Amino acid sequence: MDELLSIGLLLVILLVFTLFTHFAPYGSKVMGAFAGAAIATYLVEALNTFVIGDIFGIPFFQDAGAVAGSLDGTIVVMLVALAMKVAPVNAAILAAGFGDMGLIPGLFSAYLVSFFVLWLQKVVPKGLDFIIVILVGLPAIRLLGLAITPLVDNSLLEIGAIIQTATETNPLVMGLMLGGIVTIVGISPLSSMALTALLGLTGIPMAVAALSAFASSPASAWLFYKLKIGDLKSIISVAIEPLSKADLVTANPIPMYVTNFVGGALSGVVIATSGMVNDAPGTAAPVPGLLVMFGYNPAGQVLMYAAICAVISFIVAVIGSYVFRNVKIYNSEALEED
Repeated sequence: MDELLSIGLLLVILLVFTLFTHFAPYGSKVMGAFAGAAIATYLVEALNTFVIGDIFGIPFFQDAGAVAGSLDGTIVVMLVALAMKVAPVNAAILAAGFGDMGLIPGLFSAYLVSFFVLWLQKVVPKGLDFIIVILVGLPAIRLLGLAITPLVDNSLLEIGAIIQTATETNPLVMGLMLGGIVTIVGISPLSSMALTALLGLTGIPMAVAALSAFASSPASAWLFYKLKIGDLKSIISVAIEPLSKADLVTANPIPMYVTNFVGGALSGVVIATSGMVNDAPGTAAPVPGLLVMFGYNPAGQVLMYAAICAVISFIVAVIGSYVFRNVKIYNSEALEED
C-alpha cells in the first residue's frame, strides 16, 4: 500500500510539471531554464566530485563540484528570471536572496516573483526598479522559498523512506520501484541527481539508480527519433543528459514517462540481483552514473550489466514507440506556438 502511495505522489508531482509546461505563461521557457540550472549544478557536481574527484582522489575537483551543487537555488532563480525577461541586474538580486535553498523551491519562487518584477520594470523608471526589487522582491522570494521548501522535502523524503524499506525487505521490489521511479525523475525536471543526493542513497540502491539512469539514454533517444519529438540535436542532447530537454519530455508525458518507467523498472531488477554497489550519492545520470560505477565494481561486470540494461530499455522503447504512435506529440515548434 505504501509503495502505491509513493508512486501516486510522484505521478501527481510529474502531472503538475506537465500542466505547467503546457498552460502556464512562459511555461516551456521556464522549464528549459530549470533544466539548465540542474545541469549547471547537479551535473557539474556529479562529474567533478563523484567521478573525477572521488575516483582519482583529487580534492580540487571534489571541492569545485560541491560548491557547484550548493548553488542550485541561486542558479535556478537567475535563469528562470532571465527566461521571463527580467532585467539581468534584477534577476541577480533575486538570485542573491536564494543562496541557501534548493532547486525546486527556487523554480516556483522565481516564477511568481518575476511577474511582480516584470510589472515593476514597466511602471518604474530604470535605476529605481532595482532599489524596489532589493527592498520588496528579495524578501518576497525568500519568504516563498522558506514556505515551499518543507513541502518539497517532505514529498521526496516520503519516497526515500519507502525505497529504504523496500531495500531491507525485498531487493527485487526495491529494484523494480527504484529503477522505474529514478528513470522517470531523471527525464523530468525534478532531476534524479537531486533526488538521490537528497536521499543519500548508497550501495545497491544507488547502483540501481545510476545504471537505470544510464539505460534510459538509448530509450529516450529512440522515442525522440521515432515519435519525432525532437531534431537530431535534441536526440543527442536527451541521450547525453535528459534534463537538457526537460521541456520536451514534460510536454509529451505519456510516451516518455510510461516507456521509461517500464524500461527502468526492468533494468532495476537486473541491477538489484547483480551484487554491484555505488557509494556516491547523487550520480543518477547517464554519463556520471556509468562512469562512477567503475570506481566501486569490476570493469567487466559494469560493462556487461550496463549493456544488458541498455538493451532492455531500448527494446521497451521500440515497443513503446509503436504503442504510442498515434499520441499527439508536442515538439519544439509546437511549444513555441503554445
